[in-house]
Amino acid sequence: MSKREFLEVPTGSRTELIDITTSIQKKLDSMNMESGLLFIYCPHTTGAVTINEGADPAVRADIINVLNKVIPWHFDYKHLEGNSPAHIKASLIGESVHVIVENRQLCLGTWQRIFFCEFDGPRRRKLWIKALPS
Repeated sequence: MSKREFLEVPTGSRTELIDITTSIQKKLDSMNMESGLLFIYCPHTTGAVTINEGADPAVRADIINVLNKVIPWHFDYKHLEGNSPAHIKASLIGESVHVIVENRQLCLGTWQRIFFCEFDGPRRRKLWIKALPS
């Protein structure tokens, strides 16, 4: 059974999608797993993880712009901390992804990349990574 690994992700903006694919592959390399499943989990209630297109940065900008329009920062939220929009965005995107691993490589589609989604930054986040070898 593999141990849980961590990936620190510093963020620089209130809302951003950060491509973490290369960092995840490096963690996978250190785990020395030939094949199985890799789980990437965000233990923060105002952050998320997703897989989406990484070739065109406009996709990231579009995702952020739509989320900010649909879930505005200024609304009659009741949460006293003032970051309800971040909690809502994180719930919609989700706290984790899992990726098939074969031949020690992440099995992603041609344009796919793994992104950490910051919705209440800037902060230093820590993702949890767990390998389940097959």
